Amino acid sequence: MFRAPIAPSDPCPCGSSAAYRDCCGRLHASLAEAATAEELMRSRYSAFVAGDSAYLLHSWSSETRPRSLELDPEQQWEGLELIRVVKGGPDDAAGKVEFRARFRAGGTVQDQHEVSTFVREDGRWVYRGALAHR
Repeated sequence: MFRAPIAPSDPCPCGSSAAYRDCCGRLHASLAEAATAEELMRSRYSAFVAGDSAYLLHSWSSETRPRSLELDPEQQWEGLELIRVVKGGPDDAAGKVEFRARFRAGGTVQDQHEVSTFVREDGRWVYRGALAHR
């Protein structure tokens, strides 16, 4: 399956009310860094939607980042629901974001429920890992 690119004027897949170019698109294009753990988590979800493995690796902690990342081209991400955000603000050093993401794989809709942890590395937010994954 071919993933269509996200047009700059399309609604951002992360669920904000902004256009992709004004939201996660500016982070994917390295025009800005995420200001909060929540913003980074949303941008990582949008990177999964876009199939942008380079951004996912760039936004991953150097302590836990894999050498490479192969995304399943058959997987279609269909929605993001934020459940809870703990810390992760502009003045914090760490934060957690609990979310549920829906995706379709092999014709079946599935649900990923996770509590992701984020830390600052060299002054920027990065994804460290998942505390709970269902």
